[in-house]
Formats: sequence, structure tokens, C-alpha cells
Amino acid sequence: MSLPAISGGEPVRKKPYPSWPIYDEREEELLLKALRSGRWSVGGKLQEEFERRFAEFQHAKHALLCVNGTAALKIALKAMGLKPGDEVIVPAYTFIATATSALDLGLRVVYADIDPESYTIDPESVRRLITEKTKAIIPVHVAGRPADLDALKEIAEERSLKILEDAAQAHGAEWKGRRVGAIGDAGIFSFYQSKNIACGEGGAVTTNSDELADKIWSLRNVGRPRTGPWYEHRIYGWNYRITEFQAAVLLAQLERAPSLMERRERGARILDELLMQVDGVDPLRRDGRVTRHAYHLYIFKYDRGEFSNLPKQKFVEALRAEGIPCSSGYRPLYDYPFLPSSSPLPNVEKASRDEAVWIPQYVLLSEKKDLEDVQEAVEKIKRHADKIPR
Repeated sequence: MSLPAISGGEPVRKKPYPSWPIYDEREEELLLKALRSGRWSVGGKLQEEFERRFAEFQHAKHALLCVNGTAALKIALKAMGLKPGDEVIVPAYTFIATATSALDLGLRVVYADIDPESYTIDPESVRRLITEKTKAIIPVHVAGRPADLDALKEIAEERSLKILEDAAQAHGAEWKGRRVGAIGDAGIFSFYQSKNIACGEGGAVTTNSDELADKIWSLRNVGRPRTGPWYEHRIYGWNYRITEFQAAVLLAQLERAPSLMERRERGARILDELLMQVDGVDPLRRDGRVTRHAYHLYIFKYDRGEFSNLPKQKFVEALRAEGIPCSSGYRPLYDYPFLPSSSPLPNVEKASRDEAVWIPQYVLLSEKKDLEDVQEAVEKIKRHADKIPR
């Protein structure tokens, strides 16, 4: 049997997986429509159409576009009425924007641990962190898997807290048959080029509250009211508007989203079955309340004890050398010197340093024989793990 590619052997796979983002003549058609409209920013009809259709897609009353997911977090927190010094509880296992958006508003970020079976925020950890200054919880639907929104809503109602869902990776994800983004007070989405619905850069805030929607509309548009003179600014806001060109691409992407969601779900189930046959790697446990996982990422747990104690980062490097796109995922937020510090959180430590291996969503769009290469590559590394340099 050949050596692992990282040790000089032939890789399992040389053929690339499907490229991302996917686009075709529909994006071109709508981009030309935007160009010829002469209305490239405020008042663009494609923006209005996407906001209406995306709200419907996410089972929300309102969706409001903005420049990116980071800005969406900032706008939503501001619209919720949070003030400098207020505390916001976030998982320590997330993208840095979940924290930096709050810090930009003068809020105090408090880190919660994660559930070891889902890698989403642990409600019991949240409960222990609440103080008189706590005003909001930001559950992150990591990889496209909804957090435990039942438990979090119960805590929020008990303590009069706001919930802002960070659904940047969770387009179309469902909790008990309801799509995420407006199960809490509001939710945010990202349309960065790697996301399941993409336009290069873009974001949105979703909510069922008319009052919040009006505030969000104003905050992203330099504090203007929905009706009134152009140079009337009633509140402090920002120019976080998106363009008609991005909305054009998003409309085409949204039309394609349902069929791609089905393909990702199919690919994830196949990969689950394949990896469960290999001792030392385990798909994250499924939860019946998660009626749809968006699978922006496919995450599995790695047990180095079954791989001759090969460190996770070396395993990831070896898997990548075999032609399988993958990464080690997030570092704990408290690792970054420019973010608030914290004592280590046990489940965050385990996921980030030892366990979690990420495979990007476009791999799941492959055929079964392509996904079998993932299993073959993992088995190959396991057979030769003792020979891979540390």
C-alpha cells in the first residue's frame, strides 16, 4: 500500500471537487438587468425583491440587506437597544466578528462554552454567566446547525434577554420545522463568497418585529427614516447599504438554493455512513429537533488515540495532501490578543485543538464515489499514522 501523500506517496485524489461559487446565465441576466435599470443603490427593485423572497425563505417577516455579516451583527445589536457597558454572551467557538461587532459598540463580551456534541453554544454555560449587566445572547449556528433555541429562549424569557441568532452559515437551516433567523428577536446572515448563498460580500438581518425592521433600515442608511427628505437623519447610523449588482447575484443564488440544499443533505448522509465505518473519526451526533442542517461545513470529530497519537493539525495536513479539502476550524476567541481574555473552556479547547475537522460544503455536492475518496484518505492516513513526521 502506498505511503501517505504527505510522506511522498501518491494522493488518493487528484481530481478537484466541485468549484464554488456556482453561477450560470441567470446571474448574468440579472446583472445586466441591474446595470440597465440605472438604479444601482438605494431604491433598486432587485434589492427589494430579494429582501421579500429571502424573508419568505427564512420564515421571517422582514429581511434587510447590508454590506456583510459583520455589519449585520453590529446593526442588529444597535437596533436592539444595547448600550456601552452591557454584556453579551457569545460562544468562544465562532468567527471573530461575533465578538468584534459587539466590541465596536462598547459592549462587554462574555464567553460561553459549547455543547460537545453539536459545537453550538451550551445553554447551561450561558445560564451560569448571566449577571445584572447581561442584555443579550448570540447563539451561533455553527456550520449551519441550529443551536438549542428552545433552551436559549427559555433562559432569555426568564431573564428578559434579547436573542440575536448568528446564522451567517445557516441559510435554510431549520429548528423543529421553522427556519432560523427570526426564532429569536433577530438573526443575521452572511453572503460572503464561500457561503451557501453568495454574492462576494453581503449580509442581511431578519426579524419578525416591525419596530426592529424600521430601526435596522435606518441604521444601515445613515440614520434616515423610511419616509422623509434625503438629508433628514434622525438617528446615528452608517452607510452599510448593499448595491443592486449584489442583489442581482443573490436572487439567482436564492433560486438555486433549494436544489443545492438537497444535494448537501444527501452528501452529508453518505459521508456520515462512510466515516462511521472508520474507528477514530465520528460525525457530529444528529439531533431530531434539527429538521434541516444547512451544511455550510461538514464537521467530524478526530480521535488522535486511534491514529498513533498524530496531532490534529498533522492529520489535517495529511488529509489535505491526499486531495481532500479540509481545515482545523476555529481557534478559541480568547486566543486572540486583541479580544477579551478568558480562562480556557473545556469543550472549546477540545473542539478547537484536538477534535474538530472541517470539510467545506462544496465537497458534499459531489457524487458518492467522490465522497468515498474521503473515507479512503482517512483510512490510508490511519494505516500509516505512525510514520507521518510530527
